[in-house]
Order: sequence, then C-alpha cells, then structure tokens
Amino acid sequence: MSTALSIEFWYTLLAIISKFMSGHSKWHTIKHKKGALDAQRGKIFSKHSKLIEIAARGGGDPDMNPSLRLAIDNAKADNTPNANIEKAIRKGTGADKDASLLVEVAYEGYGPGGVAFCVQTITDNKNRSVSNIRTIFAKHGGNLGSAGCVSYLFSRKGIIVVNLEGKNVEDVELQVIDAGADDIKISDGMMDVFTEPNQLGTVANKLKNLGLKVESQELTLVPKNTMKIEDQSVGDKIVALMEALDDDDDVTNVSTNAEL
Repeated sequence: MSTALSIEFWYTLLAIISKFMSGHSKWHTIKHKKGALDAQRGKIFSKHSKLIEIAARGGGDPDMNPSLRLAIDNAKADNTPNANIEKAIRKGTGADKDASLLVEVAYEGYGPGGVAFCVQTITDNKNRSVSNIRTIFAKHGGNLGSAGCVSYLFSRKGIIVVNLEGKNVEDVELQVIDAGADDIKISDGMMDVFTEPNQLGTVANKLKNLGLKVESQELTLVPKNTMKIEDQSVGDKIVALMEALDDDDDVTNVSTNAEL
C-alpha cells in the first residue's frame, strides 16, 4: 500500500467511525472548559483525590500501578496540590487508618428528549449519592433508571485530550493515527483521541513523546450510536443536566448519547 493510499485509507476509516462518537466529544469539550474555568477548585481536587484513593488500592507505587499513574497525572494537570495527592495515596493503601471506605457506583437514566445517561460516582455513602442523583435528574427534566437500562448503548473507551494550540491540525491527525488512535474529534482547539481501553496509556505516552500537549487521559463510556438533538431548548436542558451532575461531589464522570 502506497503512502498516499495509506493516508487516504486511515482518513476514510476515521470518518466512518467518528459518526458514532460525535455526541460525546462536544460534551467532553464543554466539561474540559468548565473544569478549567471552575472557581471552586476544591471540588475538582476532591474528585481527583477519590480517583487516586481508589487506584492506590492496587498499590501505592505509580511506577508499578498504571491506574495510579494515570490518576496522578490527571490530578497534576488540574494543579491538585501534592499534599492532596500524597494523602489520597495513603488512604488508598491503608496507611491512613482514619480513611472512610469509598466505593464506585454507576447510575443510569434518561435526560430531556429521552437521551441516555451513564453517571459514574465514587462515594462513602450510597444512600446520599442515589438521593442526590435522583433529585438532579428530576430537577432537569430527566429520570433515574434501573441498572442496565441504558448501559448497553455505550462502549468503554480511552480518551486523550490534546491541546492543538500552535499545532498544524493535519500533522497532528497523522501523528495520532500512527500512534494507534481508533478515532479523533476536534472542537474549539482541542482534539479528543479515542483508544481501546488497554491502549490508553500506550497511546498517551506516544503523543507526549511526540511533543503534543496532553491535557488529560481517562477511561470513559462512549455511545455506540448518538441521538441528534435539533431543538436548541432541549439541547440547553441536556447540557444543564450534564453540568448539574458533574457538579455533584460524588460524580466522577458523565456520559450521554446526545449529539449536541
């Protein structure tokens, strides 16, 4: 296969795949910008601490625990203080005897327009979390569903956010293809790079070694198909629900199949 044909093949393949992921990309861009501008940094630090604590249960050495390394890298990208990171590791490894028991709980439901939502949380009180999540859905025109009601509509993927400032977009596209990306989406100067879950760290490291600015990397749920929202008022309600869920202290990730 010639170089020109190879490039054309990859662009065609990515174009086919991208239609299944377009809705997630827009929300991820909104979430990223919101996080960067959020004045209440304490909430962001708290979420990172919980993710680090959970990851540290697999071992407190980030060189031996890829999940912990990922959690720490993301925390540092949001300027989480080192003291917070170290405390979270101590809690996760059991060195802090006063640490409360955290558990991961996923919730599913429907938003305005019937779009699907998957909400991931880390909490020390499941009763509080389910009550808060149910209230948020109700206040924003949605409803909390039962386990399994919409999760089959999503696939687990790795997502890497790359800052395109000062970069040639076409050059970056070729670089991420060669690095092993499944798909890419570009919005407002940011590129979402999608990978298979077990390739997240490998692809992210390749992009960093290429000199690209990786803003974050995480495992998330991506819709297999999206629901296109034509009504602006419905779209605004969906975004409001996303933001309200994301603002909850126990929520670590929000995914929807809405195409905004």
